[in-house]
Amino acid sequence: MSSSRYPWPGVIEYYSDFLPVSDATPRVTLLEGNTPLIPSVSIGPSLPGKLELWFKYEGVNPTGSFKDRGMTMAISKAAEAGAKATMCASTGNTSAAAAAYSTRAGMLSIVLIPAGYVALGKLAQALSYGARTIQVDGNFDDCLRLVREITDKYPVVLVNSLNPYRMDGQKTAAFEVCDALGEAPAYHALPVGNAGNITAYWWGYKDYQERGITERTPRMLGFQAAGAAPLVSGEPVSKPETVATAIRIGNPARWQDAMKAVKESDGILRAVTDEEILAVYQELAAKEGIFCEPASAASVAGVMKVAAEGFFGEESATVVCTLTGHGLKDPDRAVSLAQEPEEAPAETKAIVEMLGF
Repeated sequence: MSSSRYPWPGVIEYYSDFLPVSDATPRVTLLEGNTPLIPSVSIGPSLPGKLELWFKYEGVNPTGSFKDRGMTMAISKAAEAGAKATMCASTGNTSAAAAAYSTRAGMLSIVLIPAGYVALGKLAQALSYGARTIQVDGNFDDCLRLVREITDKYPVVLVNSLNPYRMDGQKTAAFEVCDALGEAPAYHALPVGNAGNITAYWWGYKDYQERGITERTPRMLGFQAAGAAPLVSGEPVSKPETVATAIRIGNPARWQDAMKAVKESDGILRAVTDEEILAVYQELAAKEGIFCEPASAASVAGVMKVAAEGFFGEESATVVCTLTGHGLKDPDRAVSLAQEPEEAPAETKAIVEMLGF
């Protein structure tokens, strides 16, 4: 670990002692990481019990989501191996990160997305970064199946979360949480789609504990959208449906790893409805000043739901919720839920009267 966070060198350089890199590994970076851990000023104090609620806001990474952490590692290791092309299946965030970092490394980025299922903000990013973007007549799971088949047979590097280097990069978020708090939180809540992030965080927390940097690991709380909750139901969902497009996945690639993380940490997996997700999505913006994508709100909606059920009891505990992506990832959703602006003539008096001054 570097002796100083400033100037921030990106997650590979800062946490190189914890990652499978050497001096021969190129640092393909956009200076991702070092994202804020924001204390809750509204939602946390309203919850029953004595909870200290924090938001790990990954939306301020370079391409607007936590995927940048894993992608800097995946692309750096691909560059080290001499790769010329990368490929991924995506519901949006992975495609943006893969395209940006592949472009940074001078590689061709190939992206498969499910037709009609990717938010415009995310698709626009992949296209802007120059990715060869192909809409597949199927869902995310179909896209991932195709990517696995193609990368097994052709000289193209798979950069979905099945790539172990992606997981190495993503676990650095757990390091940052511990560095900021001085210890691991009692609980860590995450949205769960393909299940790579909850797995990576757990690995990161275990790494810090095993090295003696922290004394404990948190209980991992995973929350899926009710219409796309295979880990909760225990069986794949053939046609997952949810407004939270980033977690609209019916057969997670990291299924077993996520289940192991939850079991080892004495955690839980629960589902939250689209209505609960969207209500918290709006509340985070209106009451906390944090604009995240809908899928991000699943972690907070889940915490609010189980807190109301008495899950946390009356104990004093620190709870961290990961907010996985920026609200501008899904501009259509934001616009559809926003109020229309008020109208007024270009006159000071009229505006002052409207405001009641």
